[in-house]
Amino acid sequence: MRPSKVTPKKTIDHLTGRAGLTFLFISASLTGILSGLVFAYTEDLPQITALDDYTPNTITRIHASDGSVIGEFATERRSVIGFDDISLHLRNAILAVEDAQFNSHFGISMSRIVIAALKDLAQGRPAQGASTITQQLARNIAELGLNPREKTFERKIREAFLALQIEKRYTKREIFTFYCNQIYLGHGAHGVEAAAHLYFNKPAKEITLGEAATIAALIQAPSRLSPFVNMERSQRRSDYVLNRMAAENFITHEKAEEAKQSPLVLHGQTPGRMSIAPYFVEEIRKTIEATYGATALYESGLSVYSSLDTARQRAANNAVDNGLRQLDKRRGFRKPARNIIREEQDLETFIEPSWIQPLEPGKIVPAIVLDVNKEAAQLKIGQYRAELTDRGFTWTRRKSPAQLFEVGDLLQVRVKEVNEQHQTAEVTLEQTPLVEGALIAIENRTGHVLAMVGGYDFGRSKFNRATQALRQLGSTFKAILYSAAIDSGYTSSSIIIDEPVTYDLGPEQPPYEPTNYDNEFVGPITLRRALEKSRNVPAVAVIAELGPESVVTYAQRFGFSSPLPPVLSLALGAGETSLQEITSAYSVFPNQGVRMRPYQILKVTDRESKVLEENRPEPNDVIRPDTAFILTNLLRGVVIRGTAIRAGQIDWPLAGKTGTVDDFTDASFIGFDPDITVGVWVGHDEKKPLGPNEEGARAALPIWIEFMKSHIALKNERPEFSTPGNIIFLSIDGETGNVTNKPSRGTITEAFIAGTEPSVMFSH
Repeated sequence: MRPSKVTPKKTIDHLTGRAGLTFLFISASLTGILSGLVFAYTEDLPQITALDDYTPNTITRIHASDGSVIGEFATERRSVIGFDDISLHLRNAILAVEDAQFNSHFGISMSRIVIAALKDLAQGRPAQGASTITQQLARNIAELGLNPREKTFERKIREAFLALQIEKRYTKREIFTFYCNQIYLGHGAHGVEAAAHLYFNKPAKEITLGEAATIAALIQAPSRLSPFVNMERSQRRSDYVLNRMAAENFITHEKAEEAKQSPLVLHGQTPGRMSIAPYFVEEIRKTIEATYGATALYESGLSVYSSLDTARQRAANNAVDNGLRQLDKRRGFRKPARNIIREEQDLETFIEPSWIQPLEPGKIVPAIVLDVNKEAAQLKIGQYRAELTDRGFTWTRRKSPAQLFEVGDLLQVRVKEVNEQHQTAEVTLEQTPLVEGALIAIENRTGHVLAMVGGYDFGRSKFNRATQALRQLGSTFKAILYSAAIDSGYTSSSIIIDEPVTYDLGPEQPPYEPTNYDNEFVGPITLRRALEKSRNVPAVAVIAELGPESVVTYAQRFGFSSPLPPVLSLALGAGETSLQEITSAYSVFPNQGVRMRPYQILKVTDRESKVLEENRPEPNDVIRPDTAFILTNLLRGVVIRGTAIRAGQIDWPLAGKTGTVDDFTDASFIGFDPDITVGVWVGHDEKKPLGPNEEGARAALPIWIEFMKSHIALKNERPEFSTPGNIIFLSIDGETGNVTNKPSRGTITEAFIAGTEPSVMFSH
C-alpha cells in the first residue's frame, strides 16, 4: 500500500502565512480606499445640523373674515405639518412605493445598491431607483448642497454619506416628516399637505386609502402622473401603489382591490384658479410686499387675516356681472369674435378648456354653432348639445338665428337647465361686456372693506377701478356740498332759486352758465327737492354763496386725498377721486359724523403664528352728529322720492345719491344703510359715452340694488339710523318749505337741528 501523501505542517503554516499576508494587504488596501473615499467625499459635506433650523418655503395665505382662504402667494406651495398630521394610509403608501425597508435600514439599502450597481455597469451611468427616502431627502434639500439634476457617481456617493449622517442625527419619524414636507407633487404643490388640499381639498390627516395611493403615485413623475393632466395614467400608477401596499402587508389584497374599484373624486382645483375677490387680494398683495418684502410674501408662509365677507363678495361679483351685461345688451348684439371653421379647426374635435368643468345652471360657458337656420341654432358645449331659439336671444331684437350666427361661431351662453340623461342643455345668448364697472362695500362702524370688485374681469385687466381710477364725481359731490351748507346755516327747507344765471369768472374767462339735466328751470325750490331731483343750478348757487375755496377745505375733512378744484363747477362733480374715497366719505353720514379709515388687513402672523401687525379701526371726526343725520335724512329722500326711487321699493332704511357725468361717460351711485356704505361706478377706461340716457339711476343703481338685496337677506334684524337728541321733526310743505298743519301728498316730515327750525305760522 502506497502511503498517503501528507503535507508537512510547516508547508501549511507557510501557505497560511502567505494567505494571511494577502488578506491583510487587501484589507489594508480596501480600508485605505474607503478612508480615502470618506475623506474625499465628506471633507466638504455640509453640516447636517442645518436641518435643525430648516425652514422651507411655505405659502402666504390671505384669509377672509370667516377663515376661508381667498388667495395664496408662494414660490413653492407648501404647508409644513407634523408626523401625526399625515394619515396612516398616506404614510404607508409612500413607504410601500418609495422605501419599504425605511424603518429597518440605516440610511442606505445594500440590496438596492447592488441592483443599482449592476444597472450602472450595464448603462455606464448612475441608475435611478436605488435611493432610500433618506437619500432622496438629502438630495432634495437645497441647504444640503446637492444638485438633484446632477447624475454622477460622485453625487450618488455624497448623497449616501449625507444619508448616513442624517440617520445618525435624526429619528425615523423626523426624517420621514422632513421628506413628506419637502417632496414635489405637481402644480406647484410641495409636501403632502399642499397636495392633499390641491387635489382633494382636505388636510393630509383626512386622506383616504385611494387618495393616499394617488398622492404617493405622484412622487415618481408629478407633472406626468397628475390626475389633472392624465387621469388614466394617474390611475394606473396608483393601482401599482395599492399593489405594493398589499405586497408589503400594509393592507390586504381585498382592500387594495376595493380601493381600485372606488371612483376617484377630485374636489380640489389646480392652482391659478381665480379667487372670488382677485382685486381685493391684489390690493393686499401689494401692501404686504411693500411692508415686508417679496421674500417674506412668497417664501415665509405669512397668514394675512382680512376683512372680506365672502357672502357679500359673491353678491358683489354677481351684481356687477349682471349689471354690466344688461347695459351691454342695451347697446346691441356684436358678431362673435371667433369662428372655429375660419381657424381651420374641426367642430367635433375642438375642445374649449372650460368644458372640463361641470355644466351647471347659471353658468356662462362657450358654445360652438354646429348648425343654424331660420328657427334655431344647434350648439355644442363639450359633450352636451343645446338648441338656441328666439326665446334665448330676444334682447338682440333679431327674429332669426341666421341673422346672428354662422356655423363655427364661438358664442357665450348662459345655462338655464341641464338634462344629464340626454346630455342636453337649455341656454340663452350672452356676450362679454365691453364696459367696465366697480363696487366697494365698507362697514360704517369699523371701516372694514367687506367686498371689492375692481373691474369686469381681473383676467382682462388687473387695473383696480375701485381704488386706482380717478373719475369725476358727478352729482355724488352734492351730498358733500349740502353738508357744508347745513353747517353754514341752511336747512332742508331753505329756498334756493332755480333759474337761468350767469357767473362772471374774471378777466379772460368765459362766463359760466350752469344748466339742469332737463334744460328746464323750476324757480324757487327747497334744498331737499334740489338734492332729491339733482338740480344743478341750485347747487351752483349754494357753492357760489359759500365760496368754492371754503367748500374744498370742508370736503377735505371727508378724506379726499386727490386735489379738488376750487371752482363753481365742483358743485356738479368737476373734481376727481376714487370710488373708495367717495364711498368712505358717504359712510360719515350713517356713522354719526365719524369717518373710519377704510382698511382690508386685520392681522398678519408669521408661520409660527407670531403677530407681526394688527390693525384696528381709526376714527376721524368729520362733522357733527346732527349734521350727519340731516344729510342722512336728505339722502333718504333721494331714494323715496328722487332720482333713486327704484331703490325705494325695498323695505329697508336706505339712502344715497346718483351721479352722472356729462355725455353719460360715467355713472355712479353711492348709498348706505345703517351698517354699510356701498359705491358703484360704471364707465369705460377711456372716457367715452356709455350710451343714450345711461345715467347713474339706469346704469349703476341696478347693480347697487341687487347687491343690497343680497346684503339685506344676510341680516337677522332690521337696523335703524341713529337720531341725535337735538333733532326736531316738523310737517313741511314740500313745495314751499313752510310748516303746515294740513297734511297732503306734498307734506314731508322734515328734520331740523334744534334752533334752526322755521317759525310755526298756521293759517286758518
